[in-house]
Amino acid sequence: MTQIRFDPALPWAAIAVLAALALLVAVFALWRGLRGWAWRGLAGLAAALALAGPALELGSRVALRDIVILLDDRSASQSLPGRREQTDEAVENLTHQIEAMPGTELRRITLGDDRDGTLLATELGRAIAAEPDSRLAGIIAISDGQIHDAPMLPKTAPAPTHLLLTGRPQDWDRRLVVEEAPAFGLIDQQVKIRLRVVDEGAVPEDLRGRPVNLRLSLDGENERQVAVPIGVPLELPVTLDHAGQNIVQIGFDAPEGGELTERNNSAAISINGVRDRLRVLLISGAPHAGERTWRNLLKSDAAVDLIHFTILRPPDKGDGVPVNELALIAFPTQELFMQRIDDFDLIILDRYRVQGILPPSYYQNIVRYVQQGGAVLVAAGPEMSGVESLNLSPLGSILPARPTGRVIEEPFLPQLTEDGRRHPVTADLPGAPPADGTADGDTTDQWGRWLRMSEAVPAGDAQVAMSGPDDAPLLILDRVGEGRVAMLTSDQVWLWGRGFEGGGPQLELLRRIAHWSMKEPELEEESLRAELLGDLDIRITRRSMQERAGPLIVTLPDGSDSTVTLTEAAPGRFTADWTAPEPGLYRLREGQQRAVIAVGPAAPREFERTLTDETQILPLVEATGGAALRLSDGIPDLRSVTPGRAATGRGVAGDWIGITPRDAGTVTGLQRRPLLPGWAWLVLISGLILTGWLAEGRRGGNPAPKGQPQGTGPV
Repeated sequence: MTQIRFDPALPWAAIAVLAALALLVAVFALWRGLRGWAWRGLAGLAAALALAGPALELGSRVALRDIVILLDDRSASQSLPGRREQTDEAVENLTHQIEAMPGTELRRITLGDDRDGTLLATELGRAIAAEPDSRLAGIIAISDGQIHDAPMLPKTAPAPTHLLLTGRPQDWDRRLVVEEAPAFGLIDQQVKIRLRVVDEGAVPEDLRGRPVNLRLSLDGENERQVAVPIGVPLELPVTLDHAGQNIVQIGFDAPEGGELTERNNSAAISINGVRDRLRVLLISGAPHAGERTWRNLLKSDAAVDLIHFTILRPPDKGDGVPVNELALIAFPTQELFMQRIDDFDLIILDRYRVQGILPPSYYQNIVRYVQQGGAVLVAAGPEMSGVESLNLSPLGSILPARPTGRVIEEPFLPQLTEDGRRHPVTADLPGAPPADGTADGDTTDQWGRWLRMSEAVPAGDAQVAMSGPDDAPLLILDRVGEGRVAMLTSDQVWLWGRGFEGGGPQLELLRRIAHWSMKEPELEEESLRAELLGDLDIRITRRSMQERAGPLIVTLPDGSDSTVTLTEAAPGRFTADWTAPEPGLYRLREGQQRAVIAVGPAAPREFERTLTDETQILPLVEATGGAALRLSDGIPDLRSVTPGRAATGRGVAGDWIGITPRDAGTVTGLQRRPLLPGWAWLVLISGLILTGWLAEGRRGGNPAPKGQPQGTGPV
């Protein structure tokens, strides 16, 4: 590399002025007819050029090798039948061709799996940005064309870009498309899932247009089948039957005919079940200090619709005041306990006595209500041990304890029983006394004492969660049929709310009792739950009243079983952290408990669409003059073409693709030499001046003016 550089001795403005003066002198001499004008002008320009300091810059240049980017797509969809073999063969063949080209080197980029799908456009953009444009001769991508970051695809590239598509002409696939699914729904009400089944590719003639049997199940139970036509949108109604996570699994069996994959034949949809409003009926048998506790608790929750009645004047009260002169609301017993009893989620009987207000048939209806899934909570006072006890009514058949008739009138510190430390209603209550008990006088950092309770004997399989003096049952929980019954044998819980002797977790305890009665999933004493901690990480929690739990059996999406060991994290709570091997639907079972969890999509994004398609990458290919070819037609030859010419074509042996040699290089050294040494410039300028002077001298003579004779002049 040789070029002329300047190193001026004066500012360029001064040199320009000198050159301009030389030109003016030459023009003036020309106008005057002087014969040496050209030599004088050249002398002035030579002086200006000498002051500019011209020099020859000599550089040594080394040629750089051209770069060809080969992007190798190894995402999950490339594992479909035939594609991996096509990719391996094409990579090996093109690698040999590129390495055989003189002055060319290969940049191979392998694209793997990503949680967001195939990010080919992002990786391609990074590869182009990492290489200098002056060396990039070609880009070749081997892929099925299914990318999930199309907006990141470069608009153009400095070299021809070619796409070699994997796949076979006979490929076809049937897939399930979920168009719309709700994130939550109301319990016992229908939600709708809109979906369709789609066939794509070379569908066999005997399968075209035939309906598909779609299987639908909720939490893996009660599977039902629906025949759906191909390509027609369908709305499937689903009724959620419990609060919390409901897993809806939808799928169909793989058709006979060799579709590409079964991974997109099913879907798992998680819908969170919520209650519309919790409807609670609170009946207070008489005004008392703790009545306000229940009302404040239930009214503080915006999701609770509370109906509260307090019996102020029982029928047996003989005060002689006519009913029509009383400003009291009549107790609507017929409407509440016969007509609308099933509208309530929970009935709370607070210090209620049998006073002749409700006939036996009404109590029988409450029993039926509980057995069919309702809930009753009894907060008892001294009346439970008297002749007006609820235990003596037909309701007594479902109560979890039988009073002995004794009322314990002494201060005592509520204690958690062994079952109470395991039961979710009372486990981990703030400030709970230690398991070995605490003396009555030592209540500094623990619960305050209560002052009285009714003695009772637990019935059947009822669980005693809290106890009073001499281990007398204080909080008893029981299941009756499909419903639940809870009983507090003391009306002194309000002392905790007032801060008596430090108080206690009054609102939390009452909230848990009420929500357990209404079957909230997080308060189930026998339950199996699973939650996602990360992409594939699962935390499994087993609640049990037993001392041991496990082993846990996990059924994987492919139908195989895996065993997971549970460890006790707290009394009644066993946990395990487990990593799923792949996305999909997992079924968990331990004893009689079952759970279902969807890890990622049932059909990963890589398998949403499986047929090869060049549509998304084609704009870049066309913008650079490249080609999109199918490997099923053969591996193309690689040629060198000059820039501006077609970079693809078809020859005798088949298709070919081209790369453009760049002829790039780098300068390894520079050497600068003056165009002429200083003395040479001096000789040149002096010679030009001397030549001009001689041209104007006497040897040549000057022409005589017109009219004057030639000769020696006058004598």
